[in-house]
Formats: sequence, C-alpha cells, structure tokens
Amino acid sequence: MFHRSQRLLLRPPWPEDWCEILGGIADEGVVRNLARAPWPYRPQHAREFVSRPATPHYPRFVVARADDAALIGCVGIDPADGAAELGYWIARPHWGRGYATEAGRAALEIARMLGHSRVVASHFLDNPASGRVLRKLGFAPTGAVRPRHSCGRGADALAAEYALDLEGESEPGMRAA
Repeated sequence: MFHRSQRLLLRPPWPEDWCEILGGIADEGVVRNLARAPWPYRPQHAREFVSRPATPHYPRFVVARADDAALIGCVGIDPADGAAELGYWIARPHWGRGYATEAGRAALEIARMLGHSRVVASHFLDNPASGRVLRKLGFAPTGAVRPRHSCGRGADALAAEYALDLEGESEPGMRAA
C-alpha cells in the first residue's frame, strides 16, 4: 500500500531501506521517545525491521519526502486492545517542519479506509512535542497517564494516553470548527 500526501510519500519498507532507516533512528533523542525500538539501535535492528512481513490490516510505512524520495521517518498502525495504535518517528534533522503531523494524518486516512473505528496513541511526558502532534491530528487525551516500557530507555516512563474515534469524522485528523 502506498499513500501520497501534499509533501510526503508513505510506502512499505523495502530491504534496501535498512541503511537510511538506521541513519534516521540511530539517535538516542529519537529512540528514547519510542516504546519498541531498542537503544543502541544497530544495523541488525534496521535489517530486521525491513524484513518483517507486511500485515495488511496494520500497515507500517517509511515516510519519504515526495519531491526527492529522501526517507525521513516511519509511521504505522499496530493492534492495541480492540483499537489501532498510531506510532511514528521522524529523524531529528526533519523535526519542526510538520512532517509528523502530515504523516500521522495520512496514516489516519489509511486507518479509516481499513475500517478501524478507534485509534489510540500515547507519548512519554518528557516528549510534549508528540502530544502537540496528536492534538493537531484530533486525538483527545483520555486522562490516563500510565507507565509504559521504553526499550530505548531500558525502563518504564510515564506516558499520556490519547484516543480518536474515526466514526462520524468527515476527514481523519480534522476536527470540525
């Protein structure tokens, strides 16, 4: 599955992407904000990531700039207790340009197309930028703050939980004014 947004192309990871993925995520400042990525992030982790079989109902994508195909991050939808969970990372040189929001919006469009009615997400409390992205996408805080394990930190850290109901929305990630 492929998806084109205004500035980005979301596509499945290919085996030859491992080196670019490693270059973007092998940054402790990126990995510490993720639950599942280990630190240090090594070449074998990137190779394993790109070799995982695709799961059509829960896709994962590399995020590339549409103008030059440069890989700048990843976004995906994972199963999570009766809902879909949105996860993403953007390489540090591309922070602050709206790419996480744009990639998240595209992933929510895909989630809706796949029939998901509820999407959840969370962010570690020491990563408020991710909370801002989630709110821009239309997620609402559930009020729950729980410990969540971060492989990159090697420990639990408090994470704020969010949810977004896609049913009845005219466009995922866009709230009516």
